[in-house]
Amino acid sequence: MANIISDETIEYVGILAKLSLSDEEKENAKKDMGAMLDYIDKLSELDTDNVEPMSHVFDVSNVFREDEVVDAGMREALLSNAPEVKDDMYMVPKTFN
Repeated sequence: MANIISDETIEYVGILAKLSLSDEEKENAKKDMGAMLDYIDKLSELDTDNVEPMSHVFDVSNVFREDEVVDAGMREALLSNAPEVKDDMYMVPKTFN
């Protein structure tokens, strides 16, 4: 299959990754990227017709619970920790004009 990676592609990837690569590193990167693409091509040859799609490699079920609004009765305790409170709300320093 021999995926050929161009010098321009390596330069572009280097710019995106903010890397300065030596000529030797660029050549190694071209070989490595080509090998990765060849492997991906090889995976596409597999027969997956009878394979069920899955979202996780382990058999898991939904462990989420329904959201329930509860009044924990801690409002006063939580507000007591604030350095300043106004109208049952935390007062914080102004962050912009």
